[in-house]
Amino acid sequence: MDTKILRKGNMRKKIASGLVALMLIFTLANAQHRSFKTNRAVLKLIEADYKLADSQYKQLMQTLAPGKFPKTYHPDSNKLETSGPGWWCSGFYPGTLLNIYQKTKDAALLTEANRMLDVLSAQQYNKTTHDLGFMMYCSFGTVQKINNTQKNKEILINSAKSLSSRFDPKIGCIKSWDSKKPEYLVIIDNMMNLELLFYATKVTGDSSFYKIAVTHANTTMKNHFRPDFSSYHVVNYNPATGEVQQRRTAQGYSNESAWARGQAWGLYGYTVMYRETHNKKYLQQAEHIAQFILNNHNLPADKIPYWDYNAPNIPNALRDASAASVMASAFLELCRYSDLKYGQLYFKTAETIIRNLSSPEYLAKAGSNGGFILQHSVGHMPEKKEIDVPLTYADYYFIEAIQRYQNFAQK
Repeated sequence: MDTKILRKGNMRKKIASGLVALMLIFTLANAQHRSFKTNRAVLKLIEADYKLADSQYKQLMQTLAPGKFPKTYHPDSNKLETSGPGWWCSGFYPGTLLNIYQKTKDAALLTEANRMLDVLSAQQYNKTTHDLGFMMYCSFGTVQKINNTQKNKEILINSAKSLSSRFDPKIGCIKSWDSKKPEYLVIIDNMMNLELLFYATKVTGDSSFYKIAVTHANTTMKNHFRPDFSSYHVVNYNPATGEVQQRRTAQGYSNESAWARGQAWGLYGYTVMYRETHNKKYLQQAEHIAQFILNNHNLPADKIPYWDYNAPNIPNALRDASAASVMASAFLELCRYSDLKYGQLYFKTAETIIRNLSSPEYLAKAGSNGGFILQHSVGHMPEKKEIDVPLTYADYYFIEAIQRYQNFAQK
C-alpha cells in the first residue's frame, strides 16, 4: 500500500479525533452553561439596578471638582470624599461609568468616563504603586473592550511595565507598600492586579509579564494561605533573603483573623489565574477559598459577610457590601470552570448576593448616598476610616456582577 495514502489516512483520523474531542468539550461546556438558570425576578431587579445606577452616577458626576475622583460619601456630614488620580481607587469610577453605559447607552456617562480617563492616563508611568491593575485595567481595560484603540493599548502596556518594575525575582512577588524598614511587604490585594500583566503579554507577545504574574501567584499561594485556605492580609518578606519574616493584618481584626475583603480578593484573583493559564492548581485554589467562605459558620444566610469573619461582635458586626460584590462577581466566573455541583453552588450564591444587595437594605434610594449605588461597606476598620459608608469599588464590582449574571440569560 502507498505509504502516502497511509499517512493521509492517519492524519485524517487524527484530525477527526481532534474535532470530536473539541466538539465534546464544546458540548460539555455548553451543557454546563445551560444548566445555570437565571431567575426572572433577579433579572427584573437588575434592570432596576441599572436604572438607579445611571441616575446616581449622573448625580455623582455633578459634585466632583475638576481632576478629582470619588472615594466615599459621609452621610452624617453630607460630605463627598475625593482623591487625585494617584489613589488606588481612581480607576473604579470611570470603569463603573463605562459598564453602566454599556447597558443604558447614556451618552452623558461615556462623556464623563472619557473626561476622567484623560485625567488618569498619566498614571501609566506611576512606579510607586502596586495597584495599577485596579487603576488602569478597570478603566482603560474596560474602555478597550468597548473601543479598541492603539492609544489605550499603549497606555495599558506602559502601565504593565510600571507594575512589573515592582517585581523582585528574589522574593517572587510584586512589592505592595514601600517601607524604610528592612522589609518587603506584599498584600493579598495584589492578586487583583495581575490581570493587567496577562493583557500585556497577549498584545505584545512578551512573556515576561505573564511570568511575573505566575510567579507572584505561586509565591502568594505558598505563603499567604493557612491550612484552611483563609489568607493573611500582609506577608512581610526579608528583602535580602526572600524569607518570610512575619504574617499579619492591616485592615482585618487581628493577625490570625480572616478579613472578608481579603478572602474575596483571593477568590477573584485565583479565578482569573485559572482563566489566563488553564492551570488546574489555580482552579483548585479558587475552589478551596470558596469553600472556606461558604462553609464558614460566620457567613450570614444572606451571604453579605461581616467585615471580618472573626470580628469579635458577631452577629452585631458591620457587614461589608464591597466584599460581597467582589465575591458575587468572582463566583459568576468561577462557576463556569468548576464541575456542575460546585458550579451550581457558586452561581446560586452569587444570585443570592445580588438579590440582597439589590434590596433597600443595601441599595441606595435615588438621589441619596452621595450618588453611590451601594451602602454599608467597610474600608479600614483598624484605622477607623471609611466605616459603614459607600465605596467606589463596591459599586464597580456590583455592576460587574450584575453584568455577568445578565450574560447567563443571553446564552
